[in-house]
Amino acid sequence: MPRAAQPSTIASVTTGVIKRYLINPEGDIDGLLLGDNSLVRFPPHVGASVAAIAAPGDSIRVNGASEANGVLHAQQVTNTRSGQTAMDQPPAADRERPLPPSLRGVGLVKLDATGRVLKVTTAPRGEPDGVLLADGTVIKLTPPGARQFPSLLQPGALVAAHGYGTRNRFGQSLQATSFGTPGNLTPLYGRVD
Repeated sequence: MPRAAQPSTIASVTTGVIKRYLINPEGDIDGLLLGDNSLVRFPPHVGASVAAIAAPGDSIRVNGASEANGVLHAQQVTNTRSGQTAMDQPPAADRERPLPPSLRGVGLVKLDATGRVLKVTTAPRGEPDGVLLADGTVIKLTPPGARQFPSLLQPGALVAAHGYGTRNRFGQSLQATSFGTPGNLTPLYGRVD
């Protein structure tokens, strides 16, 4: 069976000022929005290390792999003022173990979001899988779900979503169960609400 083409990546270094942290629906920091609205992504287990060395307003240098869509996957984030660095390394053996898949959604709450799309987010193969709103809210969709809304997955589009996720001191993120425009949401999974 042929494999899907992987997006090409290029080793890259960039500098910028952190505008905000980005979180996943479970509430873990898994990215940064920089002052020029570029996205930096990293695995959720790296998020606490990044937050420990750099906060919104801090200047950073990021070493990683840049994709054609402009997203930089960080391997190393350095606070340019303090010199402190967070690196993408395997999680420590003594760290708290993540919940098993059957329990990962236990802490999620119902959330609604409405706003203008700032950026479209993508899955590892480059296909759209959600949006980042201008207020920093992350709305995640499955790639098949995202394909239903090509006109809404555009910067500047006004979107709305209902789903389950987390709101914490770092931001808000939800996995959409319904998506569309305000007042016109399309259910994505049948009856889940």
